[in-house]
Amino acid sequence: MTSPDVIVVGAGVLGLCTAAELASRGRRVVVVDPGGPNASSVAAGMLAPALESLLDRATPERAALLLRARDLWPAFAAAHDIIVHREGADWRGPGASGHVADLRALGFHVEPADGGLTTPDDWRVEAKAALDSLARTKGLEVLRAHVRGADHSGTGWRIETDGGEALSAVDLVISTGAANSLPGLPEPAARLIDSVQPIKGQLTYVRVDPPERVLRGPNSYVAPTRQGVLIGATMQAGLRDLEPDAAEAGRQVAEGLGMLGRTAAEAGDIRVGVRGSVADGLPMAGRVGPGLYLALAPRRNGWLLGPMVGRIVADEIEGAARSPDAAALDPLRFTPAG
Repeated sequence: MTSPDVIVVGAGVLGLCTAAELASRGRRVVVVDPGGPNASSVAAGMLAPALESLLDRATPERAALLLRARDLWPAFAAAHDIIVHREGADWRGPGASGHVADLRALGFHVEPADGGLTTPDDWRVEAKAALDSLARTKGLEVLRAHVRGADHSGTGWRIETDGGEALSAVDLVISTGAANSLPGLPEPAARLIDSVQPIKGQLTYVRVDPPERVLRGPNSYVAPTRQGVLIGATMQAGLRDLEPDAAEAGRQVAEGLGMLGRTAAEAGDIRVGVRGSVADGLPMAGRVGPGLYLALAPRRNGWLLGPMVGRIVADEIEGAARSPDAAALDPLRFTPAG
C-alpha cells in the first residue's frame, strides 16, 4: 500500500494546483486520475479578471477577488516553470464606452480601442503545457487510475483504484470536477459534491495566423496558440456528454473569424470538456470533514483561480492562518451553519 501525506483525486487545474502547492511545501502527494483530456486541458487557459468581470457583471468585491487571484500567478508560475503570457486582451462589441467606465470603476486598467476596448490586466497560459509542468513538481506523483471508493479510519483515508491498488494518507482532496461523489465519503460531503452542476463547453482549434492578444466578444473569444487559435466557447448547463456540436462549432468559428477580419480558415479539432459550477460561480475550496477537503467547481475561471484554491486548501491542511479569501470559497458556505 502506498502511503503519501496527501491524496488528490483529480488532475484538472484545481487538483494539480493544490497538489503542486502541497508538494512545494514538502508534502508527499499522489494525484489519482484516469488520464486523457479534461475540462482544464481543453481550455484556453485565460487568466482574465477584467473581461470575466465584464461578462459576469461582477460586483466590486468579486472583481477584486479575481484580481487578487491573478496576482498570485507570477510567483506560482515561476515556482512551477509555467510561462504566463501578459499581452492583455481586447474586447470587441457594442457599448464599449460604457464598459470602459464600468471596468475602470472596478479598478481595472482599460483604454478605448477601435471597435471596443483593450486591457493589460488579462493574461493567459498554455493549458496543456501548464498541466504538464504542474505534474512534474518534485514530490508529486500521478497515478493513472479510476478511484473505486474511499473510507476513513481514525488514522486517515484509504482509497482503492480500479487496478487493485490501495493508497492511504492522512488527508484526501477531492478535485473531480462535475463528477458524482465517490462511494464511502461522508454524507454531508457527498451532498456538497453532488450539488455541483455540469456545464458542457466546446471550442475549436483553427489554423490561422494568431492575433497579438486574446480577442473577446459577448458570445465568443479567439485565443492565440503557438500554431493557430482556439475559438470558443459554449456553456451548456446541465449537460455531461462529450459529443461535439458541429453546427455550434461552425457558428462560433464564423464569429471568431469575423473578429479576425477573415471569412474562412482551416478548422481543426473540436474540443469538448465538462466543468463544474455551484450557485455563486466560485469554486469550493477547503475542509468538509476530518482530513477531507474539496477543490472543485470553478465554473469558467479554473485557471485564474487555481493558485488561490491551492493555497487555501494547503493552508487548511497545514493548519495555517486562513487567507482573507478563504471564506468566499469555503464549501460550508452552502450549509445551514456555513
